[in-house]
Amino acid sequence: MTSGSRRAFLVGTGAEIFRSAVGAAEASGIIDTHIHLYDPTRPQGIPWPPKGDALLYKPVLPPDFERLVRPIGVTGAVVIEASSWVEDNQWLLDLARDNPFILGVVGHLEPGTPEFRERLKRFSKNPLFRGIRLNGTAIQRGLERPEFLEHLRAVADGGLALDAIGSATMIASLLRLTSRIPNLRVVIDHLPVEPTGWAASSNTHAMDTRAALRDLAKRPQVYAKVSGVLRKIDGAVPTDLGVYKPALDEVWTLFGADRVMFGSNWPVSDRLGTYSRVLRIVRDYVKARTPGEAEKFLRLNSKAFYVI
Repeated sequence: MTSGSRRAFLVGTGAEIFRSAVGAAEASGIIDTHIHLYDPTRPQGIPWPPKGDALLYKPVLPPDFERLVRPIGVTGAVVIEASSWVEDNQWLLDLARDNPFILGVVGHLEPGTPEFRERLKRFSKNPLFRGIRLNGTAIQRGLERPEFLEHLRAVADGGLALDAIGSATMIASLLRLTSRIPNLRVVIDHLPVEPTGWAASSNTHAMDTRAALRDLAKRPQVYAKVSGVLRKIDGAVPTDLGVYKPALDEVWTLFGADRVMFGSNWPVSDRLGTYSRVLRIVRDYVKARTPGEAEKFLRLNSKAFYVI
């Protein structure tokens, strides 16, 4: 075999391995761990998104999502409740009951309130209820309140998880939280976020945040949700994987192949690009991973984290 033929053989073999990595993961279907569902035509309406949001203010229901994604390999999803209305947790659970495509629901409850335990007990009786979401401000403030921590211990003891969404200051709060409740599974939503969103007011802050994130990523109960891939640069949203690869590499290096998972943040993701574009970026990225690693990212890690 000539050197040119050998090079062509190796390139072709490598490409085939990359294709098989994604193919193996998609044989059983991709799980999207971050979508939102709502219906502004309900008699009671919705608290989010607002009526003035021309892109998002429309019915967004399971059949809409399934029609969009099943043809491109997604076979299940975890729904994140964005509404602050308590009964909307039940509304999502009812949707999930009637739509097997929905594998789990992450609810919106407020630890530290008098009603929390009763509400957690009520919703967690449903096996589709897999955890709660909190923003960084709520976590930061709650750390100073014993009842808040007590309620999150109840979440952990019930086998449920926490989705955390927020800014740079949240990382330090999560370090404290996971030290106090080490059996609480936590996933940081919308990584890799745009650097300016985490840099706070100075480069020193940015360095401190990255150091805290490195420390947090060492904790085996903390996962990374890659649901914030696309970004706008100079007024345009790049479609080249090369633009996003360094940030994706950083997340993968920090958390490892066993604690990264895919999420789209649909339909909010439509602000920056189509669902197909979001999925294509992450698909292209995992082509360079082993078949086992690709399957963990696209499916298996989400099943382990949410217990679905």
